[in-house]
Amino acid sequence: MQTLPFVVELTRDLIRLDTTNPPGEEHMAVELIERVLGDAGIECARYESAPGRPNLVARVKGRGEAPPLLLQGHVDVVTTVNQDWRQRPFGGDIVDGYLWGRGALDMKSGVAMMVAALVRAQKRGGAPGDLVLAALADEEAGGVFGARWLVEAHPELFDGIRHAIGESGGVALHLGGRRFYPIMVSEKRGCQMQVTLRGPGGHGSIPARGGAMAKLGELLAKLDASRLPVHITTPVRVQLEAMRDALAEPLKGRIGALLDPVRTDAALTDLGPLSRGLDASLHNTVNATIVSGGLKVNVIPSEVRVQLDGRLLPGFGPEEMVKELRAVIGPEPEVEVTLVGPAQPEIDLSQFDLFASVLKEADPGCVPVPSLVTGGTDARHFARLGIRTYGFLPLNVPPDFNSSPTIHAADERVPVSALEFGAECVYEAVMRYGG
Repeated sequence: MQTLPFVVELTRDLIRLDTTNPPGEEHMAVELIERVLGDAGIECARYESAPGRPNLVARVKGRGEAPPLLLQGHVDVVTTVNQDWRQRPFGGDIVDGYLWGRGALDMKSGVAMMVAALVRAQKRGGAPGDLVLAALADEEAGGVFGARWLVEAHPELFDGIRHAIGESGGVALHLGGRRFYPIMVSEKRGCQMQVTLRGPGGHGSIPARGGAMAKLGELLAKLDASRLPVHITTPVRVQLEAMRDALAEPLKGRIGALLDPVRTDAALTDLGPLSRGLDASLHNTVNATIVSGGLKVNVIPSEVRVQLDGRLLPGFGPEEMVKELRAVIGPEPEVEVTLVGPAQPEIDLSQFDLFASVLKEADPGCVPVPSLVTGGTDARHFARLGIRTYGFLPLNVPPDFNSSPTIHAADERVPVSALEFGAECVYEAVMRYGG
């Protein structure tokens, strides 16, 4: 049997551990990483926020020529329930050059790349500065037992660290014959809300008009038919300018039109499937996710509650979100902000050229671009300590493979060759980091 490359074997072994959150059971992945690092002579320690929910922190001493660099990634994964997989979600099967399973992209492969970089750096006598690895629990449920807890309970572990490598960046985007590598430099933050709709209740046998249920239908229809206002933030502007300048017509003009707020929404329509991620990068967004109201089938409810998953662009707060939402749904519904994520720091592009240079050497002709992640990652927790995270886990996926639809969905998989490419890029980046 052919021996698998280190990063492929470790990713496969991690996928085979069911760390679905909830409940998490991240201890299984932590134990595996602990053994691998121990075999390489790397010291590590567990920091357990709750039984079975450990976080692992390891350090490889550097040469003292640069500040320490953090490599942070989570080992929990989302559910596979009610998903129709073509391969076993926790089988770690390699089929037709792809490694299949939950976590292949999000983000056990990324953790394996980081571990591989640590092991190689240890063998080489260290990087310019210390390398600190944090293998984290609970990211998929907000980091309460993972990064958030670790930052609050053990901030001393991250003293002197200015920058980190994390998830949500580096997967090749093929467009107009060019290969773009988005490198995450910022992310949106959550703004959860609850809308309460009220109306007359009564017996289910008597026709009712204009009640809470009717208002629910109106609310959902308005949300479905509307976008919130366009906002072109710094990372998105830089990304779109770089993409525009690298492309030929007609894509050049279509991407360029996104930079004009008057034309942005029409240009998104012209871009077709590509517009999905860009749409979220150019607007604060709101999605209705949970509806509750009514306790019996024969009773018309007088109150219906709708929970909204809002996402704020950098520089915006809940007040702006509610104002923009009101412009869509009107003044009547009661709106309550229930949870807001931590504010994001100013954009830091100081290390972008480092990561871009690594990619350009590994994949000549590619175009690295900064990007805004429209979801949330553990980067927001480390930002509280002044640590700026770059999403840099490169995967040179082929043009016919679109990874996005499989993340958090069925058939998550990654090309084996892309794992080797990514591991090399992460290693080169940590060995060149100068702070």
